[in-house]
Amino acid sequence: MTVFTPSRPVRRAAYRPSVELVPEILAGNVAAIARMITRAEAGYAEAAPALAEIYRHTGKAHVVGITGVPGAGKSTLVSSLIRAFASEGRKIGVVAVDPSSPFSGGAILGDRVRMSEAASSSQAFVRSMATRGHLGGLARSTLQAVDVLDAAGYSPIIIETVGVGQDEVEVVTAAHSIVVLSAPGLGDDIQAIKAGILEIADIHAVSKADKAEAAATVSALRGMMTLGSERVRSKWAPPVLPVSAVSGERIGELKDSISRHWGHLRDSGELAERQRGICRTRILGAAKYLFQRKFDERAGEIGEHIQAVVNRDMDPAGAARLLLGWTDEGQAA
Repeated sequence: MTVFTPSRPVRRAAYRPSVELVPEILAGNVAAIARMITRAEAGYAEAAPALAEIYRHTGKAHVVGITGVPGAGKSTLVSSLIRAFASEGRKIGVVAVDPSSPFSGGAILGDRVRMSEAASSSQAFVRSMATRGHLGGLARSTLQAVDVLDAAGYSPIIIETVGVGQDEVEVVTAAHSIVVLSAPGLGDDIQAIKAGILEIADIHAVSKADKAEAAATVSALRGMMTLGSERVRSKWAPPVLPVSAVSGERIGELKDSISRHWGHLRDSGELAERQRGICRTRILGAAKYLFQRKFDERAGEIGEHIQAVVNRDMDPAGAARLLLGWTDEGQAA
């Protein structure tokens, strides 16, 4: 057996500044897209100007949130939607948010494995990222990844959350269209209502339509929709669709409903309001992140304030005001 030995050492490619990647991202270069998302997720300060430039080229993509209780089959559904949209020649982007390990902070990254077959299409770009302790069902850099894909010409861009509970509905302020997926036979046919996410759905999907329990879940959801309060977010009437990602049953109908909702938002003028909501959420989220970074840099001072609160020499609100540099009246000093 002949073993090939290179005549000279293999050299790694030199690190390229993020700003140099922007033209390649706008041209749809997959390697450049992946590198920029990695740098956004890592929080590299060097990437900030490039991300700001990329943002100026966004606003064209239809962002779709896929959420629901854990175990409902979101990843399988997303794989089916990738195939359905790709069959129309669309470039589909997917950001799949995985739960982080509480010890290492790393993600399970199972979504990428489950979607690998669908993502093999040249039309699809799938990226998994860890929540890294961020609550609300999304990772901190989720929308930066969406920006990169948007600027690169992907649409729709699907955000798959880790699975929501009563307070974990952040995806509603990150996407234009929200698909809430429920699964039959998990002990309660109206889990979605109990989880407090009925109101956020633009489209209800019930997985495993081939199971007998699916019809009961569909009936329960439709009944709750008629009994529920009038929707305040939209005049759109959310459909309830039983789907089967395994057999492909009604996946095309779900795809068409997602597209129709996008058209409704544009035609009704509701898109502008949702865009404002997304921007508001992003500004506040960025402010919280910067505050957290500032506090981390002042760990010693925070420790003193913690001890003062422990000793009852200061109340928690007073300590927070000092850290923010605010006076007792809540104004900046």
